[in-house]
Amino acid sequence: MFRPLSIFIGMRYTRAKRRNRFVSFISMTSMIGLALGVLAMIVVLSVMNGFQREMSSRILGMVPHATIVGVNPIDDWQPVAAAAMKNPEVTAAVPFTEMEGMLSYKGTMQPIQVSGVDPALEGKVSIVAKHIVQGRLDALKPGEFGVVIGEITARRFRLNVGDKITLIVPEVSTAPGGITPRMQRLNVVGVFKVGAELDGSMALIHLADAAQMQHWEPNQVQSVRLAVKDLYAAPQVSGDVAAGLGSAYRADDWTHTQGSLFSAMKMEKTMIGLLLLMIVAVAAFNIIATLIMVVNDKGADIAILRTIGATPRQIMAIFMVQGTVIGVVGTLIGGVLGVIAALNVSELVGWVERVSGQHIFSSDVYFVSNLPSELQGADVLLICSAGFILSFLATVYPAWRAAKTEPATALRYS
Repeated sequence: MFRPLSIFIGMRYTRAKRRNRFVSFISMTSMIGLALGVLAMIVVLSVMNGFQREMSSRILGMVPHATIVGVNPIDDWQPVAAAAMKNPEVTAAVPFTEMEGMLSYKGTMQPIQVSGVDPALEGKVSIVAKHIVQGRLDALKPGEFGVVIGEITARRFRLNVGDKITLIVPEVSTAPGGITPRMQRLNVVGVFKVGAELDGSMALIHLADAAQMQHWEPNQVQSVRLAVKDLYAAPQVSGDVAAGLGSAYRADDWTHTQGSLFSAMKMEKTMIGLLLLMIVAVAAFNIIATLIMVVNDKGADIAILRTIGATPRQIMAIFMVQGTVIGVVGTLIGGVLGVIAALNVSELVGWVERVSGQHIFSSDVYFVSNLPSELQGADVLLICSAGFILSFLATVYPAWRAAKTEPATALRYS
């Protein structure tokens, strides 16, 4: 089978045992370093993808994807929900009221965001019912002023189902200060745990109780909560729905309340990816040192090839082939091992915990009690491409230097 001279000799140099074992050692080190760098990037980015997925599913499974808020309390929410459901991106629409206040228990206080919900409909837009660890969500009954609190809040106040706690909300009044506190005793009927900060900042009450605390009619609500197919389309979808309903409604979405968190997570992934890319770059540029030593070691061979008619371009191609092979093999090995490690990192951490008897991710400390991993093909392709490109660029200077070798000079000192 015909092969170009440059590829044939470059592959022979790659397979041949060198007289200088130190050169072979450096070449192997470059290949191993490149493989480890690619492996580390794939595993770390997959773990970060897993954490982002967990946080997205938990936080955005609790907070509204989008809401259609009335300028005044909405008397009949069903026409608004019906208008929203006409949008193909909307999967559910339920009534919703939101308040901010303070929880007080035995002299201890904390801020809280209280959501007024309909327990029978909440499962369409929220995951809270699946994460109740004490009590039941459907224990929220109108007029009974029950409350479902987060696990962090329950632990902070040492509350259990059946205990009572005081909710303090601001109320506009004609007093000189303009605002007076309104207190309401609530009965704890449930505790949820989603494994996020919402466990300490969110509570749920019945819609009718929320309306009574706001001095509204029992059937009045603040807004209609929407669940959408594509979370990142929520601003556009809610804006379209609100625009179709007129000036009496405005749109709100999760990017206003949680957008900074997910922007920070995205930036963190980008920065860590760039830092890990430096490891790949260092390993790739070790190929420069390897090829320079190979060029010095093969000076006589270069001179003979030039003497029998090889062009400088062919000489340059020989060493570019050799360096590229080192980079390609190292990148492929790292890619394969990285994919295997990323797919099994959760099981590996579980095995380490069982063997050592220590919990690396304790549920008492971390929001996530295991090490999630989500392998994305785009990340693997990007990392391997970066490894290929960096290893190829690392061959240019040594190969150019080999092409500039003068045959007479090389033979004189060989």
